[in-house]
Amino acid sequence: MFKIWAKTIKNDKIKMSHIYKGMGKYDPSQFTKYVTEICEQMDIPTPVVLRSHINNFNNFNITKFSSDDFVEWVHFDYLTVEYCRDDGGEKKYIYKAYLPVD
Repeated sequence: MFKIWAKTIKNDKIKMSHIYKGMGKYDPSQFTKYVTEICEQMDIPTPVVLRSHINNFNNFNITKFSSDDFVEWVHFDYLTVEYCRDDGGEKKYIYKAYLPVD
């Protein structure tokens, strides 16, 4: 299972947030399908997915769709899609106490 965190941002504030849970392993060739399903679940229009969006997501685990990437008018400045890593809750001991490590 993999997770993708999508959030809409307006005036540098998160307006809507959603975590998409995909079954199996992440498949880069299905990125457009994942974005479509995320937008359906968030009830927002689907953006036009360009090769640069796919490359940014695959190389940096994050991509950003500006309002110009949508055919319809949207009520936010941009949509950010980010891959959520699952580190398994690894903790390290610091000063005889444990803190989660990012």
